[in-house]
Amino acid sequence: MVTGLTGVLIFQGVTGRTENVVGGGSDSKPVTAHATTAQLRNADDGTGASLARRDAERFSMLGVTWTDPGARVTGRVEVRTRSLTTGKWSPWLELDGDSGQGENGAARGGTEPAWVGPSDGVEARVASNGKTSAGLPAGLRLDMVDPGTGDASAIEPAAFAVEETDAPTVAPSESAEPQPSASPDTQVPADQEPSAEPPVSESPSASESPPAEPGTPTASATPTPTAPTPTVPTPAPTDTGPTAPPSTMPQPPITSRADWGADESISPEEPGYLPDGKIKAVVVHHTAESNTYTCAQAPAVVRGIYAYHVKQLGWKDVGYNFLVDKCGTIHEGRKGGVDRPVQGAHAYGFNAETVGISVLGTYTDTAPPQAALLAVARIAAWKLGQYGVDPAGTTTLTAGDAGTNYFRKSWAKGAHLPFPVIHGHRDGYNTQCPGDAFYNQLTTIRTLAAGPVSGLTVKSLTGTGLSGGKHYTKAGVTVAWSATTPAVLIKQYELLVDGRSVATTAGTSTSAKATLTIGTHTVAVRATHLSGKRSTSASTTVIAETAAPSFTAKPALSLRTGTVSTAAVPLKLSWKATDSAALKEVRLVSPLAKTYGPTTTSASHAAKSATATAWKMTAYDYAGNAASASVSATPVILQETTATKSGTWTAKSSTSYLGGKSYSSSSKNASLTWTFTGRSAAWTVSRAATSGQAHIYVDGTKAATVDLKSSTTKYRDAIWTKTWTNSAKHTIKIVVAGTSGRPTITTDGLLYLK
Repeated sequence: MVTGLTGVLIFQGVTGRTENVVGGGSDSKPVTAHATTAQLRNADDGTGASLARRDAERFSMLGVTWTDPGARVTGRVEVRTRSLTTGKWSPWLELDGDSGQGENGAARGGTEPAWVGPSDGVEARVASNGKTSAGLPAGLRLDMVDPGTGDASAIEPAAFAVEETDAPTVAPSESAEPQPSASPDTQVPADQEPSAEPPVSESPSASESPPAEPGTPTASATPTPTAPTPTVPTPAPTDTGPTAPPSTMPQPPITSRADWGADESISPEEPGYLPDGKIKAVVVHHTAESNTYTCAQAPAVVRGIYAYHVKQLGWKDVGYNFLVDKCGTIHEGRKGGVDRPVQGAHAYGFNAETVGISVLGTYTDTAPPQAALLAVARIAAWKLGQYGVDPAGTTTLTAGDAGTNYFRKSWAKGAHLPFPVIHGHRDGYNTQCPGDAFYNQLTTIRTLAAGPVSGLTVKSLTGTGLSGGKHYTKAGVTVAWSATTPAVLIKQYELLVDGRSVATTAGTSTSAKATLTIGTHTVAVRATHLSGKRSTSASTTVIAETAAPSFTAKPALSLRTGTVSTAAVPLKLSWKATDSAALKEVRLVSPLAKTYGPTTTSASHAAKSATATAWKMTAYDYAGNAASASVSATPVILQETTATKSGTWTAKSSTSYLGGKSYSSSSKNASLTWTFTGRSAAWTVSRAATSGQAHIYVDGTKAATVDLKSSTTKYRDAIWTKTWTNSAKHTIKIVVAGTSGRPTITTDGLLYLK
């Protein structure tokens, strides 16, 4: 027969309360937390224990504890709660099975506490890994903590009375919800409100509260409130305490105990310090609770852990030296001075040489946010920097007691064991803490804390052009960079030219300027971590030069084949540019804008007839040096009527012809002759499937025979061109060849450039 505890709570003047963020420096006030407990009932077959679903006084954090602080649960511990806000029941939450023995003198053992948010209902079940209750420690109970709100008008814990009952038991089952007893009470489904259960009892301390004598009367409906316990300020280190050595790393911002609302009255003992006065390692933890807390709730979460460690487990103070929330805020943990080697109760057997840092939340599957990882790295680097310990190194710790870690490695008391300077709780104790996902991030934390700066990369060089893996500039360059290490851990950056520092900037900077002398240089960036370790980016070749490109062939214009109109005479623009270093491009800037690559030497354009047009070009190299050149020309249309005729020609009219007219002839040896002064000429014709051939004479010499035949009808077609090096007087004569079966040709005039 197991004796269970039930309680009847009597409230006076209870009103709604709101969670508030605690803070404010000198205006901060301690916040009283209080706890309630409920005994778990062992199953008849001894394979588990349970607490039936029931109402409870308001709480936000809970854990399961047991009598022997040296024992641990080898099975599965699960709870679920009812939200005070929504009235809905949560899914089952598995508690991390062991918070560690903590320190000598602990009153009870227990799971890690879990933050569940403001709740007023609870249910719990524990299943042994063994076939009997031998796998479960004795005295299992559920401990619920209300961390308080920081509201001075909040009431004190309500009065209560306890009665002893003989409680029957039932075994927990994976397929059915645990029942509170063999009584006729029916189980309440998860989506319904449970039937009324007696509220749980308040637990003012870690020791078991003896049941009231039979017949003890319950408190009246209007009890006199208990006077609040006076606040005890954080004890200052005694004169015999260790001094606070300076650190090689800066101290990060830390929220004090006063600012998160620590009630110093519950832990009046003087702080203890490491026996040798030196921190040799950092043990990283998670608090194995929900990650759904808001950062505004973090002070309440810390207060809940503090109350759980002190009032429920019987430790003299919160176990961790520092607690970090998911937004990266660092909270002072165990009192005694954040800059002193305070001995915590976080890594049983190794508390005497380590500092404990815990991140609020559970990180089995999801790693802590980067803000939290950075905060852990900063506080670890600062503390280790006080004692000249390399965060990326290894150390040897002496076991204060026999133990086994998560990886099944065992040791005897007094054993000397190697550890990474920054390691997880699981390395020195058989626990999952700090969770698989967090444990895998410890290398990142070590790198952040120890340096050097990682991921340092030159991102861009403004004022330069890139070609063939080399940058070119006239002289000035702005170098931009990035690093994966957060700026708060970087002391400074240096811009290096040929290995020599030419500019130094703050660790928050991302660029710097330099002026280079003419020649080839290497440019890189060097970063100095706060630890003093340096890292240098890959170097980049930068060539400084001021020689402008040159046009080895000045821009030139010539007529080209194509369809002609008075508004668009087909032209070809040609040029050639080079550079002593690296030509980037050639731009046409007038009469229109075009950009050409360094290997392009010509382009097709068009211009208005009878209009003088200047074609201006600029060549650029990758350093930004430039050279300009231009050419001007006027396209001229010579109508067929201006030619000297020989033989028979027939005038034809159509809007499709240049000027609306053309000449046509089928008489062999009929000719037209034009004389002009220019440097390029083009013969314009109309074409069809029946068109014939013509001979072309240039300055009295036959230059070509042109066939006007076309499968499609074409008008104003510049079919033949001729270009000279210089402008001069020339004569163009066309002669009808008299092609058999298709002797006719139609001419639409002659074009030339002057």
